Amino acid sequence: MQKDIDLRITPEQASDIEKVKRVFSSQSGIPLKDINSVRIVRRSIDARQRNIYINLKVRAYINEEENDPAFTSTYYPNVKDCTQAIVVGAGPAGLFAALRLIELGIRPIVVERGKNVRDRKRDTALMNREHVVNPESNYCFGEGGAGAYSDGKLYTRSKKRGNVEKILNVFCQHGADASILVDAHPHIGTDKLPGIIEKMRVQIILSGGEVHFETRMEKLIIEQGEVKGIETTTGKVFKGPVILATGHSARDVYYMLYDQKIKIEAKGLAIGFRIEHPSHLIDQIQYHCKEGRGKYLPAAEYSFVVQAGGRGVYSFCMCPGGTIVPSASGPKQVVVNGMSPSNRGSRWSNSGVVVEIHPEDFPEYAKYNELALLKFVEDIEELAWLHGGKSQVAPAQRMYDFVNGKKSDSLPDTSYSPGVISSPMHEWMPSFISTRLQEAFRKVGQNYNGYLTNEAILLAVESRTSSPVRILRDRETMEHIEITGLYPCGEGAGYAGGIVSAAMDGERCAEALAKIIKEKPKE
Repeated sequence: MQKDIDLRITPEQASDIEKVKRVFSSQSGIPLKDINSVRIVRRSIDARQRNIYINLKVRAYINEEENDPAFTSTYYPNVKDCTQAIVVGAGPAGLFAALRLIELGIRPIVVERGKNVRDRKRDTALMNREHVVNPESNYCFGEGGAGAYSDGKLYTRSKKRGNVEKILNVFCQHGADASILVDAHPHIGTDKLPGIIEKMRVQIILSGGEVHFETRMEKLIIEQGEVKGIETTTGKVFKGPVILATGHSARDVYYMLYDQKIKIEAKGLAIGFRIEHPSHLIDQIQYHCKEGRGKYLPAAEYSFVVQAGGRGVYSFCMCPGGTIVPSASGPKQVVVNGMSPSNRGSRWSNSGVVVEIHPEDFPEYAKYNELALLKFVEDIEELAWLHGGKSQVAPAQRMYDFVNGKKSDSLPDTSYSPGVISSPMHEWMPSFISTRLQEAFRKVGQNYNGYLTNEAILLAVESRTSSPVRILRDRETMEHIEITGLYPCGEGAGYAGGIVSAAMDGERCAEALAKIIKEKPKE
């Protein structure tokens, strides 16, 4: 017999499965000797009050052995001789689109401009050590996409758009720890993601698909209003309907679509800073304890949304126990992002803090039409590059100094390897953004005692929160609204935000494409 109950226990009790079993026995009335084993089904931390509790849903196996699989596997058939489709981009949207195509009997041809996930590491190391940005292989471009180096956070609010459990189970099937099926805010870690991504690629190839690295799409092949394939910079031509999953940093794709008169529109996004605190300080604030997290709690997370000057200001991609990394994807850019290893063990915690912006906020960019916000973001990133000394050194300012309009005389230690330089960011950041951030930090400081501090450092610029362009598609068919055979997908198309939502969107596009192929009469 199996029985599930909810437990509210201390972190120490939750850290030991035998203690969990004893609490289960006590609260359920089932003798301990009859409980063969227990499994954690759901886990979350309740840190709202001074006393911290762990909420668990626990399943006990009573007088029977635990033989349930840790996760549900997906069967991938061989599709070598099947109709093919092109997937442009090997980030979360592209990889999950390819795997779903295989499930549905379609042969995926994955085309990725960057390198495989292992070789990318050499190029990201050069960015950190020598400030060299490879425009085809960096923290944004390459196998796994930007998600490969952004902590592997798997939490999403977009649960109505797809099957979250399916996505998590696919990750487990390719090597992720089954704890991601349990935790309220699951994450994999940048140290573990590369191996998982490699296994996904191996599965695509074993099933008869293809993966082409260092192969950048140059243009779409369009005949009589239908996308028939792509041309690439290597000279290779790939034929078939196209799932376009190129990510929000592939700006050349937006220019290419604009030139080919593919319908797009400017889309709102958010811009700000990456803020870094000592992790022990965030632990103290969130766990209401001078000792911080103690022995049994993980590095603390936080999130907030406040209104400032009539716009939302919010934390984004919070990385407890993480590091800040350079995320430029081209020349004359300084862009920062955050990531964490699986143990979240660094002495810093960072988060993006960003302000909502819309195309109408900057009428001087209206002349760029659909590319207005893209041009604005490009200018902001170049401004950060100029103030960083025309390298990957990031302009930075102590948090309290920024709020009070003062250039920092010194800067605290930071995890950002390329280095930082003191800069009066309150002066050169557009006032539409800087004044709202100043107001927001004051409000957050009132709610989180100790958060507003000069121990924290702000780095510019956090600008890759989402796509500044939306590639318009039909809500039902997922195809482009004017061109058939083109399926704009994921973050780069403006329809997702984060690994899980991008993966779900990839699956939805694959399903829509497969449906059209199977309904289309054979020539």
